[in-house]
Amino acid sequence: MSTRAARRLPIIDSVSAGGVVWRRDAGGGIEVVIGYQARDRRWGLPKGTPNKGETLEATALREVTEETGLEVVLGEKVGVIDYWFSQDGRRFHKHVHHWLMTVIGGDFAHRDHEYDDVVWVSAGEALTQITFPTERTILEKALAVLEPDA
Repeated sequence: MSTRAARRLPIIDSVSAGGVVWRRDAGGGIEVVIGYQARDRRWGLPKGTPNKGETLEATALREVTEETGLEVVLGEKVGVIDYWFSQDGRRFHKHVHHWLMTVIGGDFAHRDHEYDDVVWVSAGEALTQITFPTERTILEKALAVLEPDA
């Protein structure tokens, strides 16, 4: 589809919410959770779409728990990214809200398998593995909050 044709598609505003799940390793470094979708060959941060009447904060907590199997608590808001995509004859402008999150329980084995794999990796490794630059930007913002002197 040409760019001109894509511009004529109906535009739908869309919103999602998720998080940067983090912890300190034994050496004091930061590790984060990322997920892999084999179908799209992409690594990313957990996120998803609100249910009707659900707040963005509640969405972020629910989606991260569903996609990772981890029970998390909400921390500071990191930021919002936006991007465009086309699907089913419509053009979407999506805004994704992200929060820092820490783990209070759960296990990867309890995830919903939207991701084929979910792993803890060092923050540096996550920065190289995450597929989309906008999500890398969110991780960079999270790291700036967690390690302001780095």
